[in-house]
Amino acid sequence: MWRRSTRVLCRHVARREYSRVCPPPAKSAGTLIRVSNHVARLGPPKEGPKPRQLLSLPPFPGHPLPGKRSHEDGVVSRVTAVSWVKYYFDGIYDSTIQSHFKQGLVQMECPGLIEKEGQMKPMRKIRPSEVMEVGARVYVPVSVVESRVSRRFDCIPSGTLYPNADEIEYLQRRVKYKACFEDSAIIVLNKPPKLPVKGNLPVHNSMDALAAAALSYGNNEGPKLVHRLDRESSGLHLMGRTKESVSLLQWLYTDFNKGNSSCQAWDDACEARYQRYWALVIGSPKEKEGLICAPLSKVLLDNGKTERVILAHQSGLEASQKAITQYRVLGPTINGCSWIELRPLTSRKHQLRVHCAEALGTPIVGDYKYGWFVHRRWKQMPHVDIEPTSGLPYKLRRPAGLDVQKGSVLSKVPLLHLHCRELVLPNIAKFLLILDQKLDNLHPAVSSKPDILRFVASMPSHMKISWNLMSSYLV
Repeated sequence: MWRRSTRVLCRHVARREYSRVCPPPAKSAGTLIRVSNHVARLGPPKEGPKPRQLLSLPPFPGHPLPGKRSHEDGVVSRVTAVSWVKYYFDGIYDSTIQSHFKQGLVQMECPGLIEKEGQMKPMRKIRPSEVMEVGARVYVPVSVVESRVSRRFDCIPSGTLYPNADEIEYLQRRVKYKACFEDSAIIVLNKPPKLPVKGNLPVHNSMDALAAAALSYGNNEGPKLVHRLDRESSGLHLMGRTKESVSLLQWLYTDFNKGNSSCQAWDDACEARYQRYWALVIGSPKEKEGLICAPLSKVLLDNGKTERVILAHQSGLEASQKAITQYRVLGPTINGCSWIELRPLTSRKHQLRVHCAEALGTPIVGDYKYGWFVHRRWKQMPHVDIEPTSGLPYKLRRPAGLDVQKGSVLSKVPLLHLHCRELVLPNIAKFLLILDQKLDNLHPAVSSKPDILRFVASMPSHMKISWNLMSSYLV
């Protein structure tokens, strides 16, 4: 009788300790028995989840963000962490950002701690309601920017002598800021790659020809070009509708030594103007962020048939132009490449491409004009990257269902990975009325409009594929 009760008690204790609710404690043994295909083998314990690829946001500026109002006494209104993340990733669904906060994936650098060599600074999880402080840097997984890739190519359907109905409809879908409904001064659209901005004799379907046919919106003339993007690049492109707006925008983009005007609001709006580009470069800059001050000069090749932009020599014998670019590394090096954010402070031809290729030594993926030899060496080299949070090597696994031959980083001939993602500029329609009338008391409908406009454009298909590859699972 005593033996039977002892057996029942032992069974009860064993079931309690080894049930699904209360599993047995993990053993410290270095090897475990694994069974696959009815064959038992000794192997290491199962590894935990791999560290996520993190994307760094710029330091919190502290000044009133475009669209954010400050108090009357001049104190900046409080901005929470979720508001700052939503502001930076404009266009991403709020549910996606909220889910990252709920899972504890949004982190912030711990102030006062020393960064270890080869690794990132220690970080802590933050709540959505936490108030941002000036200079605070937030990190989120790169999966927050993942998006579906359209099966259509991001280029003009055909190249005819005159724009047809398909080309006109396609360009109208790319408009981000419709003039006929929202503004009578400017038009902002998301330029696709492989579309020339200014046409000449051999190029017929250029931006100016298509805009005159598709974006006139009732005017006798189409919008005029203000600044130009390269043919292979993509992103936000600004155009003026009237002569007054075109002249004001050209002054805004060409004159960098501006004096103070009679309107303080206009001076503040001009000071807040900027553009931000996202680019995928081969390699990684030595410094995570910095300022490039390298003047540029033009040289002629092939008996004057080809023009090339190079860094100006220090001799000073040749004509050069001042060129300044701010850069910031977004994430770690993956497949031998890294994503960076560029902010040009001057507008020079091929400024970003030359600064990345020659000043940083990391040419943009798909830029064969300024990085041909690096592309050849990069395609032939095996890539073993290091995870910065753990210091362990990892390799990239190709996600299923992605057509990597659409010009992505894994295709045989990648397209140019340079995209104008963010544009902030003064409200031209409002300030045209203010500067012309020179009155402080404006109509309430005019004074209620914001002083600064901000636009964010999604990346083209080939850059979305490359981004999704960056945020894929690690093996």
